[in-house]
Amino acid sequence: MNPSFTYESYLTAGSADAVVRLISAAELQNQAAHWVQPQIDEAVREQYARGLFKAESGQAEVIPSLGLHSAGTIIFVGYSPEDGLNGLRVAGATAAKALKRVKALTAQLQLPSEIVSGNEAYTAERAAQTLTEALLLAVYDRQPELREEKQRYSIRKLSIVNPAAGSNESPDTAEQWNAGIRKGQLMAEGVMAARDITNLPGNKLTPEGLAAHAEDMARELDLDIEVIDEWSAAEQGMGGLLAVGQGSVNLPRMIVFHYKGAPDQEETWGLIGKGITFDTGGISLKQPQGMEAMISDMGGAAAVLGAMRVIGETKPAVNVIAVIPTAENMPSDRAYKPGDVITMMNGLTVEVVNTDAEGRLVLADGLTTAIRRGATKLVDVATLTGAVLVALGVEATGAVTNDASLMEQVSRASEISGERVWQLPAYPEYKRLLSSDAADMKNSGGRHAGTITGGLFIGAFAENLPWVHLDIAGTAFLDRARGWEPKGATGVMVRTLVELVTE
Repeated sequence: MNPSFTYESYLTAGSADAVVRLISAAELQNQAAHWVQPQIDEAVREQYARGLFKAESGQAEVIPSLGLHSAGTIIFVGYSPEDGLNGLRVAGATAAKALKRVKALTAQLQLPSEIVSGNEAYTAERAAQTLTEALLLAVYDRQPELREEKQRYSIRKLSIVNPAAGSNESPDTAEQWNAGIRKGQLMAEGVMAARDITNLPGNKLTPEGLAAHAEDMARELDLDIEVIDEWSAAEQGMGGLLAVGQGSVNLPRMIVFHYKGAPDQEETWGLIGKGITFDTGGISLKQPQGMEAMISDMGGAAAVLGAMRVIGETKPAVNVIAVIPTAENMPSDRAYKPGDVITMMNGLTVEVVNTDAEGRLVLADGLTTAIRRGATKLVDVATLTGAVLVALGVEATGAVTNDASLMEQVSRASEISGERVWQLPAYPEYKRLLSSDAADMKNSGGRHAGTITGGLFIGAFAENLPWVHLDIAGTAFLDRARGWEPKGATGVMVRTLVELVTE
């Protein structure tokens, strides 16, 4: 069931299972203020006085109404106005988790006027989008494959209201909020679709299966798509993609979406997502412990698919070439091996020194594919290196770039989405670590600066176009839930990519 989120007049919003009120510490210190109902207001003041509820970011106080209100449960959620959009996002996620805890199917979200009307930090429409994304994404659960299917929790109906507005509220306010809610719902749907496909086990998602999923989505959203099989890939010289995929019975594919929302413009975004549907490391076999998480090695592909879902729904006036090189990296008698020299799609030769550095090989051919189809600036997204976890943990996505202006655009988009990105240096000395005695370059510069050299390998195929590489190995798949992100696949970078290409 698709949840119904609307901005409504407080006077006509009606009853709900639960009422959520965002509240700040400053409001709780105002003894004359009233929020929901006198006795309930006094109860939350008492909790504040005892230090049990401080209205801090991430805090929720759940109070049964005991018949004092038409809603069975009142939830006060801490909110810090100075935290801007991120404060709204955290508050939305906290509210959603509290609603899930009490199993509320309908809810009313009461907001302070300064949020509803917007401010210097954000517009009313942006506030609506941010809250909606957080409310929907925070209650997402991975669907396990069980004999008896488990029903996912979902908020069926949520009314967002401004209790202080009364009957004089401007119709423009409702229009802005409902526009933001609609965009937030589409963004959340894109992220959840990315999470769902990333969470699929490797035996349920092969390169051919990922291509079939992309074709289904293209038909649904009326997007142009081409799927390049192993024969066409060989004709086009995709040596990187074919080498990585040759060890598996499940053969590789190159998936290409074409979206022309601005046919009169030459500028075309190239979005490239790594689609390794399972990564054993190949001949350079990974350690067994934790290898099951390698179902997530197509998290970059999922991010691009999720972004294209939103773009296909909203039809922005931009041009996008979205490329997903997809393969399985398996050891076998046919697998590529250390010491092999392969010729890439653009003619560069690569000495393979580590078959577990496979993502950069398929992405290199992905960049060339995007360029040959008209991309003028490039962003690739990949679960590329374990080294990014050493550098940044699970808190931020690592970035490597050849263009400060494009990097600035990516940073702005990530600030809006709340998906942190941290730029790493790209000094010439790092690129020298990829020098080879056997070919134009080798596919790994070793352990030191692994995230940087992995990114620079991909950048060697950008053909001097503006390019940013986003390494999501630490942020795409989590061991434990946090904020609006669940355990397992996070769908990270879907919203950043959409904000980037539509800004």
